[in-house]
Amino acid sequence: MLIALINFINRFWLAITAVILVLITAGSLFPVDYLPPAPGSDKTHHFIGYCALMLPTALRRPKYWLVIALGIIAWSGLIELIQPHINRYGEWLDLAANSIGVLIAIVISYGIHWLLPSNKMQ
Repeated sequence: MLIALINFINRFWLAITAVILVLITAGSLFPVDYLPPAPGSDKTHHFIGYCALMLPTALRRPKYWLVIALGIIAWSGLIELIQPHINRYGEWLDLAANSIGVLIAIVISYGIHWLLPSNKMQ
């Protein structure tokens, strides 16, 4: 089951990443009067969102995947800079949580590649 899921992610990594990126960007830049209550910390949501965003790319490891990781971090910083101009709050701690999410996704992908032989993940 896990191998089938990883194979699915490897096959459709770009589409999965693009959809998550659009959802995060829209959710982060959509102006709201107040943020709805959600369980857990705001930083936890940032961490999980950006970990999910980076994980398909980290698992697939296309040619410039580290550049993609840096681009995702830069994109999250740009979002934090834009948010105060659209009735949202930009916080540098959000950028830190986003960056940690990206890094943890890379660590998780290394663990998965270490545990599963690469011939099964195709």
